[in-house]
Amino acid sequence: MSIIGAINYLNPLQGIDSANAKQTESLSESQYANKSFKELLNGAINEVNDTQIEGYNSMKDIATGKVTNLQEAVQKIEEAELSLKLGLEVKNKAINAYREIMRMQI
Repeated sequence: MSIIGAINYLNPLQGIDSANAKQTESLSESQYANKSFKELLNGAINEVNDTQIEGYNSMKDIATGKVTNLQEAVQKIEEAELSLKLGLEVKNKAINAYREIMRMQI
């Protein structure tokens, strides 16, 4: 599952039991363990871009009357909006962290 997809994916609420609690994966087994920050950031930006393209295509289909499932088209537009907002907030946090680091005295 992608980074943005993991954020957008809503699981139904499940009870926590000992079987579910023991199924956590270790850091070394994680799909992100052997990737650099640059690769993760590029992947996330590409996912946001792909979501934006899908959203624009859905808007175009609605405007031209080519949409077959209106609910799915609106959902893609909303996903695009939310992923862009998330990307902007992550960018703002990263810039603020960089500025804070630059203000530190050595």
